[in-house]
Amino acid sequence: MHPTPLQPAPWDASILLKREDLHELGAFKWRGALATLERWQSDVVTASTGNHGAATAWAAKRLGLQATVFVPESASSTKLRILDDVGARVVQTGTSFDDAKDAARAFAEECGLPLFVDGAEPAQLDGYGAIADEILDQLGEAPDAVVVPVGNGALLAGIGRTLGERVPEALRIGVAAKEAPVMVESWEAGRVVESDRCATIADGLAVRVAIPFAVDALKEYADEMLLVSERELAEAVRDLYANGIRAEPAAAAALAAVPQLAIDGSVVFVLTGRNIDDELLERCLEDPESFPE
Repeated sequence: MHPTPLQPAPWDASILLKREDLHELGAFKWRGALATLERWQSDVVTASTGNHGAATAWAAKRLGLQATVFVPESASSTKLRILDDVGARVVQTGTSFDDAKDAARAFAEECGLPLFVDGAEPAQLDGYGAIADEILDQLGEAPDAVVVPVGNGALLAGIGRTLGERVPEALRIGVAAKEAPVMVESWEAGRVVESDRCATIADGLAVRVAIPFAVDALKEYADEMLLVSERELAEAVRDLYANGIRAEPAAAAALAAVPQLAIDGSVVFVLTGRNIDDELLERCLEDPESFPE
């Protein structure tokens, strides 16, 4: 696969954008899915809010396998269309991602198939580490910081591990939604903690139950973790769109965190995906103040 572009931000040349949103699937998840399924070589069951499921189905199709993807009934219509396009066997069930995951687990056990839990597979870190390799090879030097959206934490863990090996002086910063804070709270505690909050417009950040493997990895591979509000995410979506970039709220997390960043020098924002529903995009553009601070 060809590297995704690394481009100066239109509004500030000291900010570089790693354009994972420009992949054919519109998101970065294919990297972890392909690395995992290449290792497994098996039909697979997974649960997803959209991008992970599409990536799993895409990887399965490339390898001549079949992916069954369980999604909540509230799943993004944009992401459902992508799932159909890549040949996923889609099952909509439950009101939350956790409901979909429970159904996927039961189905996998019934059929004797492996359950691909996003964020829990070591091979995913290898796939996401390639993003850091590309950034360093494209830049030709160490950036001062790389800022990464945090949902289940695997993306930051994979990027952070590779950065730590190649350029340990670069800061590894994660950004999560204030309304889905479990990974940040677990990182701060140094262990898995429970959270009852997971109500964010950023479905790519909407994790309520922390994954132990990812929490352990982030203890070693993340230097800072920040939280941003729903309004900050919406405003960042609006600002990216004003600069010609259609981004889903999770992808806008790094830009949303700018007021909290204190970095003199070059910084890379990982833009993780573009798969935002038109209705949500319109609200972010026209009325970002309608989202809570």
